[in-house]
Amino acid sequence: MANSESKRRKRGEDETLPVRKKKSDSKTPKAAVAPSFAVTKLHKPQVSPPVVALTPGVSLPNSFPFDAYEKDGPPAAKRRKSSGTSELALHSTSHRTVDYTAREECAKGADKAINHFLAIIDPKTGEVEVIQAKKMVVRGTVRSKQAPPEAMEVSSGKLTHSEMKMELGETFGTKKAKKAIQAVAENAMLAAKSQGKLDEDDRALVGIIRDSSQHMATREELQAQVDQARPIPRGNFDAEEIQDVYIPAQIIGAEVLNAVPVLDWQEKVKRNEAVQVPARFVANRIVRVAGNEMDVQRLRLLRYLLWTITFFSTTRQGKERGTRSIARRDELRQALAPAPEMVVENIRRKFSDSGVMRKSHIDLLMTHCCVFALIIDNFEMNSVDLREDLKLEQKQLNQYLTEIGARYKLSKAGDTVQHLAKLSIPLQFPRMRMPPKRR
Repeated sequence: MANSESKRRKRGEDETLPVRKKKSDSKTPKAAVAPSFAVTKLHKPQVSPPVVALTPGVSLPNSFPFDAYEKDGPPAAKRRKSSGTSELALHSTSHRTVDYTAREECAKGADKAINHFLAIIDPKTGEVEVIQAKKMVVRGTVRSKQAPPEAMEVSSGKLTHSEMKMELGETFGTKKAKKAIQAVAENAMLAAKSQGKLDEDDRALVGIIRDSSQHMATREELQAQVDQARPIPRGNFDAEEIQDVYIPAQIIGAEVLNAVPVLDWQEKVKRNEAVQVPARFVANRIVRVAGNEMDVQRLRLLRYLLWTITFFSTTRQGKERGTRSIARRDELRQALAPAPEMVVENIRRKFSDSGVMRKSHIDLLMTHCCVFALIIDNFEMNSVDLREDLKLEQKQLNQYLTEIGARYKLSKAGDTVQHLAKLSIPLQFPRMRMPPKRR
């Protein structure tokens, strides 16, 4: 034991503890960036300068090859006296039918003093090398095709009778005659193109149009965008039953619709008391709808329609053209009483923004009223009462009815004329107008 302890003590005395070294980060050091940058060199190359090219109306890939050409300048002695650079041109025949040429365009007015430069920056040293560049414009021309042998034959020079007649008409004819001659010539060109007789210019133009229009939206996609942007209530337009297209609980909100009070109306109708309301459409239907105790939701919708019409009647002309300003909150609560606060805020937020009704809000309110009125009248109604309440012309109301997919027609009953509107499957929305085909 003593020997082992002495050995241990000797080992502790003789040997020194190894010094622990901190591990150094083996990560590659980040490249230093100069704190500031300064222009150190300015080059104005006389031969083969860099080019800043514009391509107006031309779509070129990034790696499109060009051949450079320089105009023969004056002798060396004269060239040293002149300070300007030689004229440069770029040309490419890589396209199958179009030749592209880049030329310098002479600047006019204040643009003459504008120069273009390219900068090469060294981030480590902060040195900036500036090189003067040439501004050029790339334009395309259709490559001419070798004419067929028959086109190179010399004509006899004699005009036919029809050609002589057309030449006389163009020279001495009236405006109407000249227009007719021009139409005949255009029809002849269109007939030749319809038979596939396109020249090289036309084929190149058709190819460019095809390439640029391959990503354009189709007519069906444009119509879908128009339908989506239409200011109408939310609906299920793929439904098979008409009552499933526009559902009041989904349009208004089930919680808001259930908050509409109807008990006072039901009690007055039971006692055969008159219910005074400021809307002809509601006044002419309140007895019929409130008398059906099994259909409370329709009565709630009728009162919500009344408050929507009242909300619009309280608005006034806005500061901007085509807008309307809504009343203040306290005035609005008083006009819509006894509407709950939830219902008042629902109407105000749905049909206005920051106290202003713009055209989109007005159109949305009108289409909502049309949908609610059709639901209350079992999807077929006489639109005269609603037209008077909304203070619209019949043409305007018919347009809103068309926007929600309804149909309208005139019906004469004796001396009175009825404007009937009906909502049925399939809905007929206005189609996007397409320009007529040219004859």
